[in-house]
Amino acid sequence: MIVVTGGAGFIGSNLIRGLNEKGLNNIMVVDNLSRSEKHLNLNSLKIVDYIDKEDFLLKLGSFKHVKTIFHQGACSNTTETDGTYMMKNNFEYSKTLLNFSLENGADFLYASSASVYGNGDKGFREEPECEYPLNIYAFSKYMFDNYVRRIFKNHKPKSQILGLRYFNVYGFQENHKGPMASVAFHFFKQLQAGSSIKLFKGSENFVRDFVFVKDAVDVNLFAYEKKISGILNCGTGNERSFYDIGAIFKELEPSVEIEFIPFPDHLKGKYQTFTKADLTNLRKSGYTKDFHTLEEGISLYYTCLKETGGFIVN
Repeated sequence: MIVVTGGAGFIGSNLIRGLNEKGLNNIMVVDNLSRSEKHLNLNSLKIVDYIDKEDFLLKLGSFKHVKTIFHQGACSNTTETDGTYMMKNNFEYSKTLLNFSLENGADFLYASSASVYGNGDKGFREEPECEYPLNIYAFSKYMFDNYVRRIFKNHKPKSQILGLRYFNVYGFQENHKGPMASVAFHFFKQLQAGSSIKLFKGSENFVRDFVFVKDAVDVNLFAYEKKISGILNCGTGNERSFYDIGAIFKELEPSVEIEFIPFPDHLKGKYQTFTKADLTNLRKSGYTKDFHTLEEGISLYYTCLKETGGFIVN
């Protein structure tokens, strides 16, 4: 059996779709459906079971038949200020699942984050000297990456252990993420409401490595099939501005207006203004597939948003 934590979430549900397309349906979803609308992300997927994230932890000892855990579940709110909650949810929970995997010979692929690089002054290589998290979410990911590194240093695990540092992922099935959904999703919702597209002042200078969710899934599936271990960047290796996304939407909807709004005070000092994945190690691993350009990814996502509201529908 394959377990996908956060399986009703954004990347998790897309990953399940990718596994289904490979003929893998013996999948158990671990998640929290207190936000009941997340069930929409599961409607078109093939799974065999669902369990609440807390119940899964309590009953973990009874799941020794699990072969692989894709650990995608986390609190991804970069504005969360409750450090105790963040560390328990993202760090301690991850450690428990990793140690279970090691004890039972299960492979463990988990979601890390490019947020660990902070402002990126020293580059975006998968090396400690490049890392300086700017918020508690990033710190929780940083701490778990270092926990994994200590395991690699102390012994060679038989299980596959892989962390993928996602850069700015956008695409299908992120509706439930609210303020943490991608800029592309928010732009579309603004268009739907008959509003202008709203960009922070200076957005032409805020550049990120934007990754289409299908590419994030492809990297996961490649690493899963090749049994690659380590910590790898999952980005395109190209940086684009938030203004570029607005311009792409204007191409798709010529009547749209772009409006600049003040930069929020609560994000000052906690906001990455530049990211660009170093793909050296990903390419060395054997992954040669091209990533979608921003224009290609936004166009596919825009079509899905118009046709199905952004959901995967068979």
